[in-house]
Amino acid sequence: MSGSRPDPDLVVASRAGDRDALDELLRRHQPRLYAVCRRITGNAHDADDACQEALVAIVRGLGSYDGRSAFSTWAYRVTTNTCLDELRRRRRRPEPTEPHDAGPEQSSVGVGPDEQVAARLDIDAALATLPIEFRTAIVLRDLCALSYEEIAETLGIPAGTVRSRIARGRASLAPLLAPPSAEAGGNKRAPSDRPSH
Repeated sequence: MSGSRPDPDLVVASRAGDRDALDELLRRHQPRLYAVCRRITGNAHDADDACQEALVAIVRGLGSYDGRSAFSTWAYRVTTNTCLDELRRRRRRPEPTEPHDAGPEQSSVGVGPDEQVAARLDIDAALATLPIEFRTAIVLRDLCALSYEEIAETLGIPAGTVRSRIARGRASLAPLLAPPSAEAGGNKRAPSDRPSH
């Protein structure tokens, strides 16, 4: 959008009471924050709850945002902590019965809806097998594109621990996300048989 203001300007205006600026700031970041919630919590119901709570926490904490990092990085930090709180609460209540609900996410350019949903379900299912500390580090790195130092600050752990968790998590994900081999007898079409676009 050509007329949109940069995040720092929106933050200043929001702090000054400009509700339109606050609305624009939240609308701009909500889809990515929801995606973080969806990947960390593992289901749409908890992701909805966590995202709403994260947005409220962002509004309440806007005065404490010091600008040392990008607004998006700070918002990811708030959202991650909210998700981890939601997971702690979830341990104290029955599990929802929607283990692989895809939930709404942005579509990928050039990928058909069926392939996009299948890929998202594969990733969601694979992520759900990881311990939460590995899953969170991978989501922050691969979905949010945070640096190892930013992830370390977000999670309150050393950068070396972040690297280790990401490496171990990715190693666990690799066999789950690898395309099926021809001798496995899977019913998925080989890449050459799939439509190119």
